[in-house]
Amino acid sequence: MPHAFTLKNASLVAALALLPITAIAQAQAPVTTLPEIQVQGATEQESATGPVQGYTAHRAASASKSDTALMETPQSVTVITRDQMIDQGATSIQEALGYAAGVRSDAYGIDSRTDSVRIRGASPDTYLDGLRQNFDYYTSTTRTEPYTLERLEVLRGPSAMLYGQGSTAGIVNMVSKRPQAEFQGEVGVSYGNHDRKQAQFDITGPVTEDGQWLYRIIGLKRDANTQVDYVDDDRTVFAPSLTWRPSAATSLTLQGLYQDDKSGSTAQFLPWAGMQTYNPNGRIPTRRFIGEPDHDRYDSERRSFGWLFEHRFNDQWAVSQGFRHARNKNDYFTTYADSFSTPGGWNEDPVNQRLIGRYGDDSKTRVRIDTLDQHLKGNLKTGAVQHDLLVGFDWTRYRRDKESGFNFSTIDAYSPVYGNYTAPDLATEPRFNQRQAGAYIQDQMKFGQNWIVVAGLRHDHARSGVEGSQTDKSSATSKRLGVMYAASNGWSPYVNYSESFTPVASTTVAGPNGDSIESYKPIRGEQYEAGIKHESADGKNLFTAAVYTLKEKNRLVNDPLNPLSSLQTGKTNTKGLELEWRGSPTRTIDVIAHYNYIAPDSELEGIPRHQAAAWGKYRFAIGNIQGFSVGAGTRWMSAFRDGNAPETGAVVLFDGMLAYDTAKWRYAINVNNLTDKTYIATCLSRGDCWYGARRSVIASATYRF
Repeated sequence: MPHAFTLKNASLVAALALLPITAIAQAQAPVTTLPEIQVQGATEQESATGPVQGYTAHRAASASKSDTALMETPQSVTVITRDQMIDQGATSIQEALGYAAGVRSDAYGIDSRTDSVRIRGASPDTYLDGLRQNFDYYTSTTRTEPYTLERLEVLRGPSAMLYGQGSTAGIVNMVSKRPQAEFQGEVGVSYGNHDRKQAQFDITGPVTEDGQWLYRIIGLKRDANTQVDYVDDDRTVFAPSLTWRPSAATSLTLQGLYQDDKSGSTAQFLPWAGMQTYNPNGRIPTRRFIGEPDHDRYDSERRSFGWLFEHRFNDQWAVSQGFRHARNKNDYFTTYADSFSTPGGWNEDPVNQRLIGRYGDDSKTRVRIDTLDQHLKGNLKTGAVQHDLLVGFDWTRYRRDKESGFNFSTIDAYSPVYGNYTAPDLATEPRFNQRQAGAYIQDQMKFGQNWIVVAGLRHDHARSGVEGSQTDKSSATSKRLGVMYAASNGWSPYVNYSESFTPVASTTVAGPNGDSIESYKPIRGEQYEAGIKHESADGKNLFTAAVYTLKEKNRLVNDPLNPLSSLQTGKTNTKGLELEWRGSPTRTIDVIAHYNYIAPDSELEGIPRHQAAAWGKYRFAIGNIQGFSVGAGTRWMSAFRDGNAPETGAVVLFDGMLAYDTAKWRYAINVNNLTDKTYIATCLSRGDCWYGARRSVIASATYRF
C-alpha cells in the first residue's frame, strides 16, 4: 500500500543520516577530540532574538510576542538557529526549513520565484521581526536572504489571536541579525556548481565607547545560474542597522534593507507526459527552458526601513513597538507550458507530443506595505498567580499597482528554437488596497510552580478591494487557549485551541461572463492540539510530540474550468502527528530528527502523508589538528497523489558537509542531494509536474575578525 508506514520504518530512515557520523566517530575514537567548552548560564543568557550556540534554542517570541521559554509555551514551535543554517549551507529559506518538523519546504520543488513552504498542509504567512512581510504569493516581496538572519521560528497552527493575518498553517517568523555590544566581523566567499559565485560581509560592534550606540552592516553580492537553462540567480543585498541604548531601560533599533534580485523562473509548468508518465520522446530534461531567453525574467527590488523600540518603565511594565515601511518592484515576464488545456497532456500536439503551447504572462507590479505592531507588557501577581499580560494593537496597509499582458504561442519542448516571439502589450489593472487593524489581549498565567495557562482574545477589522469596485469589509474575533503542566522532571504536557482569520490580498475573475473582478473572502480556521515537551536536565536535548486536528474553510484551490485561477471551497479537516528531537547525545555530536504524519479528509496539494528527516554533525581531530567537523543528513517523503494526477513517488535524499575551523577561518564544502537524484517534487491535478532540486555543491571560505 502506498501509505503503509510504521514507527520502525521512521526510526530506520532517521538513523540513515547518522551512519556516516557514527562510522567516523568509531574510526576516530583513539584521536583526541576538541575539549568541551563550558558556558556558564548559557540558558539564562539566551534571548529570543540573540545568537544561540548549536542547534537547540530554549526561548522564542513568535508564540507569545514576548521572550518566553519553549518549555513554557503550550504550542508547537521549531527554531532554526544560525549555526544550523551555516552547517547545512542554507542558501534560501526553503533550504533552511528542510529539517523542520511539520514542514514541507519544497512543495513546488525548485522554484526561483518564492519559497514554496507548507506547514501542516497549508501555506504559512511570513513575518520578519514579528511584522507581516508578504501578501501576494510572488510579487509582494523578494525572497529573504538567510545570511541576514539570526534565526527562523516556525509557529505551527492558527495564530490569528496574536497576528490577525496568520494563516491556518501558522507563521514563519524570520529574526534579523541585530547590532551587538562587542565588535566582531567576518568576510566570506563561496563558489559552487551552476557557476555560483558569492561574496559577503557582516560587521557589528559599538559606535561609541560608552556602548550607547551600536551598529551592524551586512552586505552580499551573488552571480549565479540555476539548474534550468537561461535562468539566473543574481542578488545584491545591503542591510544596515543602528541601535541606541540611552539607558538599560530603553532600546531603539533602526533597520534598513536594500535588495536587488535579477533572476528568472525555474518553474516551467511541464506536463505529466514527459515528466512522470510516458512520452514517445522520453523525459523532458531538468535543464529545459521553454521560455524566451531575451524576454523572460523575474527581477525584484526591495527597499525597507523601520524600527524596533522597547522601553521598560519599571520591573513590572514595558512598552514595545515595531514598524516597517517597504516598497517592492517586481518585473515578472514569463512564458510557460500549457499543461492545462488537456490536463497533463499536449493539446497542441497530441500525437507526437513535442510541440507544446506556451502562455505568455507579463506583469510589472509595484507594492507598498506598511506594518505597525505595538503592545504594553505587564508582569503582575495576584495571589498565587503570576501574570505576564500583553495588550496590543497592530495595523497593516497594503497597496498594489500592476500592469499585465497575456498571449499564447508554441515551441518544441524537446528541441526548442528561441527568438520567434512577440511579447504581449501591458494594460494597467485597477489599484488593489487592503487594510487591517486589530486589538488583542493575552495573559500568560503561572499557577504555583507547574501549571501554565495562556488565554487570549483579539478583534480585527479588514477592508480590501480594487479601485472602482465595491470594498469588501470583514471583521472577526479570534480566541486562543492553552494549558500546560511543567513538571519538575522536565516533561511538559499541554493542550491548546487556536483560530485563524486571513483576509486574502488578491482578486478573482467573477460574473456570468467572467467580466468582473472580485476580492476573495477571508480564510478561517481552527485547531485543537495536544502535545508533550521534554528538556534534559543539562538543557542539551529537547524533544517535542504533538497531535492536532485542523479545520479550515474558504481555502483557495485551482479552478477546474480555469487552471490559472483559483476558487474558494468549503471546509477541510486535517489530522496529524509530529515528532521532533534536537540535541547533543555526546559532546562531539549534534543531532536533529523529525517525523510527520498528516491525514487530510481530502488530498492536499503537494503534501505526502509521511515525512522524516535527520541531520547529524560530528566534531573531530586528525592527529594534533583540531577543528574538523562532518555533517550528514537524510530527507524522506512517502508517495502521494494530488487528485487525478499521476502518483508522485517516494524520495530519499542525502545531504553532506565537511568543514575545518580555526580561530579565524572556516573552510567548508556543502552538498545537497548528494547522489544527484532526479526526482519529481509534485504533480498537480491541473496537469503539470515540478522537478526537485538537483545536486548543489558549494565550497566556502570565511575569515572572522
